[in-house]
Amino acid sequence: MSTTDKAPAEAPHESDATDEAAGAQLSTAPVEDGPAAPVGIGVIGWARWFWRQLTSMRVALILLFLLSLGSIPGSLIPQTQVDAMKVADWKKTHEFWVPAAEKLQLFDVYSSVWFSAIYILLFVSLIGCIVPRTWQFVGQLTGRPPGAPRRLDRLPAYTTWRTEKSPDEVLASAKGVLGGRRFRTEAGGNSVAAEKGYLREAGNLIFHIALIVMLVAFAAGQLFKSEGGKLVLRGKGFSNTLTQYDDFKYGSLFSSDDLAPFSFTLDKFDATYEKTGPQKGTARDFKAYVTYSEGADGAPRQAEIEVNKPLEIDGSKIFLLGHGYAPVISVTDPTGKVIYKDAVPMLPFDANLSSSGAVKVPDGYRNKNGDKEQLGFNAMFVPTFAGEGKGTMLSQFPALDFPVLALSAYHGSLGVDSGLPQNVYQLNTSKLQEFKGADGQLFKKRLRPGEAMELPGGEGTVRFEGVERWATFSVTRQPASGLALAGAMAAIGGLAASLFIQRRRVWVRAVRGEDGVTVVEMAGLGRSESAKLPEELSALSAALFERAPSAPAAAPPADAEPAGSASSADEAHEGERA
Repeated sequence: MSTTDKAPAEAPHESDATDEAAGAQLSTAPVEDGPAAPVGIGVIGWARWFWRQLTSMRVALILLFLLSLGSIPGSLIPQTQVDAMKVADWKKTHEFWVPAAEKLQLFDVYSSVWFSAIYILLFVSLIGCIVPRTWQFVGQLTGRPPGAPRRLDRLPAYTTWRTEKSPDEVLASAKGVLGGRRFRTEAGGNSVAAEKGYLREAGNLIFHIALIVMLVAFAAGQLFKSEGGKLVLRGKGFSNTLTQYDDFKYGSLFSSDDLAPFSFTLDKFDATYEKTGPQKGTARDFKAYVTYSEGADGAPRQAEIEVNKPLEIDGSKIFLLGHGYAPVISVTDPTGKVIYKDAVPMLPFDANLSSSGAVKVPDGYRNKNGDKEQLGFNAMFVPTFAGEGKGTMLSQFPALDFPVLALSAYHGSLGVDSGLPQNVYQLNTSKLQEFKGADGQLFKKRLRPGEAMELPGGEGTVRFEGVERWATFSVTRQPASGLALAGAMAAIGGLAASLFIQRRRVWVRAVRGEDGVTVVEMAGLGRSESAKLPEELSALSAALFERAPSAPAAAPPADAEPAGSASSADEAHEGERA
């Protein structure tokens, strides 16, 4: 048995119709060698040319690149739907670029006309490319392997041997061997045709269809998504309505009716930290215990929310993002009447939860002259104070080991009556006056829980009552996220199939030679040159060789003169003459 591997350049000659059919339709890839100019006359010709260009794989790749390129401004420039405050700040610091950015819709990239055009064109291009390939692939599945080429020895992988088995026996054995290796076989005349690797094209189509599914899912997610943040104090609740959120981001087609009806209450929050060693203060565990109910009349249920372990309610996911402390502060007026008492959340600014904030008393206060005023206090809170004279007002540990609250006092107008939004964690002192201490400086004091500070001139009292905990939650709703995940998994599977599965064809021909011995030929052809094709053909031929072994070498005829006899006789006659 002899085996020959040939390069694809030695493929069957174009003039041989059977040779052309042997390598035809090994792929459903669209033909890219169309005419360079529009075919036909007038509008129809231009439309046909444009459609061919749009549905070519080259244009699809260009559109995909443009889509990636168009996403860059959306990452570098603040987006209106994400954070309008950042957009306003960006416009103040980049006034020169604002007119161009607004004309190019760079503050609303993902809903802009040009980004939507690229997205839609890519979508159409993929569909226009996939539909004909799908029909072509269906036709291949229902068809049969093409007949054997006239010259099998021209194919990339080839082997031949002679056997005493009859051609019919060889072809029957070949069909059994190839069928046992999951080849689809077709017998015809003096040959058997076999084909395998259809999953390669199926994987290719699945990959492209999955891309469309992902595009649809991402579009639906961006258009209908919603995401809001909420800080909740221990013992307080939250209801999933727009007015309850501290901040809220949404897609272009979002409606408030899309919000799932539910509510929850933060019952308890636990946090543990490493107490010793080089990782002292490192968080070990965060857990929020909540009681939630679905709908207006839902039964209360208990649940725990941890970092990366959200609570899912009716398609909305509730994530635990952060936590901190809220000192409980009470304020009394000069008459001793309590006009304010509340837990005031402080925002941490370091790993040990050193926090800052503002206490605002907008209503109910009258000074000792009976005039209405508003009170404001800049606040600094540390859960573990190092101690007097042992450094700055910074926490040494995140837990409540030695809490201290520092306040500085102001009176006048907080500016909350102007109707303009304010940061609740910062104090606007432009219309406030300082309370002066005995040294003529801004009056401020450090307090431990239970301690109080008397405002100068008998203007009232501020008491540090205790400390509460708060946690921040993110409520997100991302429609079609499951569809996007399914599309991504299908795309990976389809890509793997298209890369690792080889489409190939094998032919076996058996004919009776002039001497009555059967000549067996086997050849293989793949979609592209691969070292696996000769290896597979070698394994198949070895299996067939076991059923149709080589015929013994032909014996020489009985009356044939042994090699070298004539020359020996002549030499003998020459010797006699001598």
